[in-house]
Amino acid sequence: MTENNIPTVYNPREVEGKWYRHWESSKYFHAEVEKDKTPFCIVMPPPNVTGQLHMGHALDNTLQDILTRWRRMQGYNALWVPGTDHAGIATQAKVEEQLAKEGLSKYDLGREKFLERVWQWKEQYGSRITTQLRHLGASCDWDRERFTMDEGCSKAVLEVFVRLYDQGLIYRDYYITNWCPHCQTTISDIEVEHLDKPGQLYYIKYPAKDNPEEFIMIATTRPETMLGDVAVAVNPEDDRYLHLVGKTLVLPIVGRELPVIADAYCDPTFGTGAVKMTPAHDPNDFEIGRRHSLPEVVVIDKYGKMNENAGKYQGLDRWECRKQIVRDLEAMGALVKVEDMSHAVGHCYRCSTAIEPMLSKQWFVRMKPLAEPAIEAAKDGRITFIPERFTKIYLNWMENIRDWCISRQLWWGHRIPVYYCRDCDETVASVTPVSGCGKCGGAMEQDPMCWTPGSPRPCGPFPPWAGLTRPPSWNIFTPPRCWLPAATLFSSGWPA
Repeated sequence: MTENNIPTVYNPREVEGKWYRHWESSKYFHAEVEKDKTPFCIVMPPPNVTGQLHMGHALDNTLQDILTRWRRMQGYNALWVPGTDHAGIATQAKVEEQLAKEGLSKYDLGREKFLERVWQWKEQYGSRITTQLRHLGASCDWDRERFTMDEGCSKAVLEVFVRLYDQGLIYRDYYITNWCPHCQTTISDIEVEHLDKPGQLYYIKYPAKDNPEEFIMIATTRPETMLGDVAVAVNPEDDRYLHLVGKTLVLPIVGRELPVIADAYCDPTFGTGAVKMTPAHDPNDFEIGRRHSLPEVVVIDKYGKMNENAGKYQGLDRWECRKQIVRDLEAMGALVKVEDMSHAVGHCYRCSTAIEPMLSKQWFVRMKPLAEPAIEAAKDGRITFIPERFTKIYLNWMENIRDWCISRQLWWGHRIPVYYCRDCDETVASVTPVSGCGKCGGAMEQDPMCWTPGSPRPCGPFPPWAGLTRPPSWNIFTPPRCWLPAATLFSSGWPA
């Protein structure tokens, strides 16, 4: 190079692009099975195909790149697996926003045409993300790049679902879940953002059936849900209410008879010490209700409006219903006082709509049996966390884990491989499509719901680049030789 053709200004785009293309074409980041080298593997938490990378991705992937390059220079057989995530609810919401600008909804297109639009979105933004990773200089093995809905991952997801179903670890039942009235789907606990909002605490008299002059005072932030009340609970050691346990109260406005039950969940020092039981619209009430075999009365529908069980309030928006019930309680002398307060209200992380805890029929994974071996592995050192303090956080999480709602009312994602007979009660879980009922010969139809976006990623023993196959790398680049970023583990929980 002569003095005349030396650039006067450094052009990072040109220089970095040239060298990255050289690294990639020379397979410097590709890892093959080399038995004389110690394997080292990191699985990249796959970015969602909802747009482009942000600063968090840049930081997290830089740390992974540092570790991978460090081990590679030390002579390890280092593999960093890249990929992207289909991000069911997030990506579907983006495409629905796009359609809304055209004056269309997903229902105007139908399921098949809508999915074609989502795949177009994925091709555009998935490519943008991988280009950005290359611009960051990420030393990934691009020969092993995966997408959570590509053929290998999809087959693995179907296989895992069917295996867990056959083992009784996946079941369908009515349970309280986080429902988003805007997105029209259930969402997981980690998809709920708890925002501090101003509100009111309403003190309401629930009179005794045999003596209207005697009552229990209930404090609630959601008087609209009282239409679904089925009992009042008190602490079994709360002397104020012991004489009323087993007696009957009358629900104001509705007139429904409510038994007074004793349960240790109730905190005598919080509020009035008595708790109204609305099992269909509160997760804690739901658990207590199941313990005491209480009925479950749903009064709010999937659109956030009061349903037929709400009587004269049917059709009202839940917030409008609250105002009307407060007026009616005041008019009948049942409202004692109202206190201003600030409290945390759960909102959908995607659309910021206040979520509605709601009883609905969903698919769940039994988590306790799955958590037990993971807990043992963390306790006996087979799984290690760096920094070590994360071990305590992990164990606390896993030891208190609840059954995981995996179903979503979405069109974009891994569709649940369960088929129902239209003519009899036959239900079949199958990796391959089922058209005819083996019991009566009737037509079968597939469950319309999808898996949650998180479920394809941690599909047990299937390595992310292999699906259901067992290539030579099967026993080389899999846990415990495979590293996972702890920050991602505890922020989203997907590899746990």
